[in-house]
Amino acid sequence: MTQPPFPPAPPPGRPDGPPPAEPFGQPPAYAAGPPPYTSTWPAPSSTSSSAGRTPVPGQQPGPDQRPTSPTSAGLAPSGDDHREGLPYHLLLRGGWGGSWWRSLVGILCLALGMVLVLPFLMLVPFVVYYAATGQEVASSVTRLVDLTNPTPASLAYLNLALAGLIPFCWVIIRYLHGLRPRWLSSIAPRLRWRYLLVCVGLSFAALILTLVVAALLPQQADTSLSGELNEFTPRIRDFMLVVLLLTPLQAAAEEYAFRGYLLQAFGGMFRSPWVAVGASSLIFALAHGAQDPPIFFDRFAFGVVAGVLVIVTGGLEAGIAMHVLNNWLAFGFALAFGDMGSALNPTGGTWWSLPTTLTQSLSYLALAWWVARRMGLTTRTDPAVLAAPQARV
Repeated sequence: MTQPPFPPAPPPGRPDGPPPAEPFGQPPAYAAGPPPYTSTWPAPSSTSSSAGRTPVPGQQPGPDQRPTSPTSAGLAPSGDDHREGLPYHLLLRGGWGGSWWRSLVGILCLALGMVLVLPFLMLVPFVVYYAATGQEVASSVTRLVDLTNPTPASLAYLNLALAGLIPFCWVIIRYLHGLRPRWLSSIAPRLRWRYLLVCVGLSFAALILTLVVAALLPQQADTSLSGELNEFTPRIRDFMLVVLLLTPLQAAAEEYAFRGYLLQAFGGMFRSPWVAVGASSLIFALAHGAQDPPIFFDRFAFGVVAGVLVIVTGGLEAGIAMHVLNNWLAFGFALAFGDMGSALNPTGGTWWSLPTTLTQSLSYLALAWWVARRMGLTTRTDPAVLAAPQARV
């Protein structure tokens, strides 16, 4: 008796039928002629959807069945990048084509957000609070934005406006370059918390070396510090709370903006890590406004060291730790022996301060780089991980 080509259908009303033919999971044998598809079930492939469906031969895959490998997603434009992965400063080339104009538009958007958008958005809750508590709004806002004679509210407003750079950069890299925001943190792609905590300890070690060097240099009078401990008042207490809670967000945001997005943007435009580090450091120094040449050079050198740390460690963690400690120290000394206005608007810089700050920065650079190598941190992405959505523009 000839075996029917297909098993009999189940009776009406019954969802189940007879068990599949042996061996289990194999389709039934055909009587004659070539099979319509294959003689065995196809093995699961990378083009299957998350629900486990397999595309039908001859049919175009659906949106959830598109390949997501680096090559099929239009990533790694060169063969070397595809085989070895991308370094941090070239990550934007793994996005939507890595076009130079996207980086240029992103830089302009970041500048617009820093100067206009974020300060205005962060001003809204303060205006609402002043109006709800019956305060005169215009004069209160004037005092709020006056950084020459800042109040705790002024420092909080400034820190919150700068902290907004983190989500602002996330939006730029996601919707302009097609990369997930986590690629701004490191090539992991994530914030490597263990290394970040280690870098906090390393920053204190570099500080000790700095104090040793400062003791050997000629003493320069600092007119911003009185030499006498300030009286602890409710105003000082409020300043301390703002510095302790919001300064880490402000410092991390500046790293995400200048050593994160700007470094990647210039890297995407010029490919050179040194151009990316130099250009982002120059903009970082200029963004602090009018300043004396020694102070400008000090900030530029800080940006260069933080940028080099990003290149040699593959992430922002070392720069964030150093930046947070520097700002804590600057604001802490101002609260203890000076005033916050002098800390936010330093003047009268001296070239004798550069050996001290360079000792701190360069010793920290060496320590953080050495620890990163000991921890086995890589500086290139895994080629199979970096994936960007399809371009929409």
